[in-house]
Amino acid sequence: MSDRFDQGMKTRREVLGDAHVDRAEAAKTDFDLPFQTLITEGAWGTVWSSDGISRRERSMLTLALLAATGNFEEIPMHIRATARTGASKQDVMEAFQHVAIYAGVPKANHAIKLAKQTYAEMERSDD
Repeated sequence: MSDRFDQGMKTRREVLGDAHVDRAEAAKTDFDLPFQTLITEGAWGTVWSSDGISRRERSMLTLALLAATGNFEEIPMHIRATARTGASKQDVMEAFQHVAIYAGVPKANHAIKLAKQTYAEMERSDD
């Protein structure tokens, strides 16, 4: 594998946690291997590994973009990642308020609903 892939896996594990990455790796098949390599090198090895902005800021941007584009399935994963990126609940709410104004209240409302559910799950698993 490439240096970018190796850096991507390192960053992916730091942001999403070993358990999540291990599950994703176990589910990988020959069919989706090219896609998994693409996102590991591109998203994790390039974008998330850049030191141009902080991981906290990347979390906020990612969550806002996911909500604004209606890609809700990944919001819980990225809410869980905030425990490692430093984005607070207040940061997330600020991002979703921007979504409400610039992309629509229904999208922000649904993202907030998912965030609340995910934070509640995270709190229960801490017990």
